[in-house]
Amino acid sequence: MKPVRDAVELARAFEEPWALVFKHSTRCPVSTAAHREVVRFRSLRPEAAVYVVHVVEQRDLSKAVAQRTGIRHESPQAIVLAGGSVLWSDSHEGVTADALVALLPVPAAP
Repeated sequence: MKPVRDAVELARAFEEPWALVFKHSTRCPVSTAAHREVVRFRSLRPEAAVYVVHVVEQRDLSKAVAQRTGIRHESPQAIVLAGGSVLWSDSHEGVTADALVALLPVPAAP
C-alpha cells in the first residue's frame, strides 16, 4: 500500500490502469475494520495499486479526492479507479476484500 503524501502522489493513482484509493481514519473502529479488509485484499492480490489517504491528518488530500471524483466524502471509503475514472466506490462495511477482488481484472498468464 502506498501512503499518499501530496497531490503529486495522489495524481499517480489517477494515472494507474486500476487503482484503489482508500480513505482511512486512524480514529475510527469501523475504519480499522475496513483497513483490515484492504490489507486482506492486498494479500490476495499483491499486484494491485492501493493508495491510502489518512483523512484526519490529510484533510486537504481527502477533499481533493472528493472533488476530483465527485464522490461525497465518507470514512472509511474505497474508491476504485480504472484509467482515472471511477469504477466503483463504497464505504463503511461495504469495503470488503471480496468486493475489491471482484473488481480487479485477473492478471494475464505469462
